[in-house]
Amino acid sequence: MTLEAAVRKLRMAEAGVPRAQERAAQIIREAREKVDQARADLAEEIRAADRAGMRQVDIVAATGYSRERIRQILLDS
Repeated sequence: MTLEAAVRKLRMAEAGVPRAQERAAQIIREAREKVDQARADLAEEIRAADRAGMRQVDIVAATGYSRERIRQILLDS
């Protein structure tokens, strides 16, 4: 490999970093959106379970959320 070829190789590799960062940022945005949607879906199911008469202790056991978090979700409806 010549010096010029090595310099071109480095420049091309450096030019790829911003594109890779943008792709990574997009993947992270999409993953966070999925988490937000899943949380909203779970909150709705928690509210539905409460309306159906499920005991709060059973909702806590099923979700792993604290009693306080369940209360917050129910009050937020």
